[in-house]
Amino acid sequence: MSTISERALAATIDHAILKPELTRADVDAELDIAAEWGVFSVCVRPSDISYAVQRLAGTGVNVGTVIGFPHGTTSTAAKVAEVQQALADGAVEFDMVINIGALRSGFDDAVVADIAAVVAAASGKVTKVILETSLLDEEQIARGSRLTETGGADFVKTSTGFAGGGATVPHVELMRASVGPDVQVKASGGVRSYADALAMLAAGATRLGTSGSAVILGEARRVDAGERATGAVDAASY
Repeated sequence: MSTISERALAATIDHAILKPELTRADVDAELDIAAEWGVFSVCVRPSDISYAVQRLAGTGVNVGTVIGFPHGTTSTAAKVAEVQQALADGAVEFDMVINIGALRSGFDDAVVADIAAVVAAASGKVTKVILETSLLDEEQIARGSRLTETGGADFVKTSTGFAGGGATVPHVELMRASVGPDVQVKASGGVRSYADALAMLAAGATRLGTSGSAVILGEARRVDAGERATGAVDAASY
């Protein structure tokens, strides 16, 4: 993938607004960025869902949230309750953290049950399962991806961005190769530039989680402008 238009790239981005220290003014600024650049969605802290839904009304930007974030070790019942409250508050996508310890322990049935319960609670809304790839080896990443598919989730996702590592091209490629065509891959954590975004999409991701949307899409806009200018020159020469 050599280039992608600003509009097409924006349609892949979940703008992350998840840092615990963000004030309401900080959240407002990030929601405004999401609306200005027309990203697909924001991924906000659970306590910010209803506010984000109200502020983004009419912009076309969806509101998603996180479940069991960032460690994945809350009980399945707690994750289900989080989804139910998030649905009531207006969220339409849910990024749940897998039970990382259970995955590493080989407790596959428990991992699948945890995912399936969240998927059921989401009532048909999009569910993404965060593996936290920086804490896993390749076998665990591949197995976690397959368990995500077995649990019925829509996406398998690389990272929370809070565990000292993020998405890598080899991990995205491994995740893509480990699931069937009905499961998509989200690359998140460390996606900070237009080049990063292109690399992740070329590796098989169809959604990107980033807090750097303005930088990434600003670069895409400049590429678009340059290509239009080149195209105009080429057309004028014929």
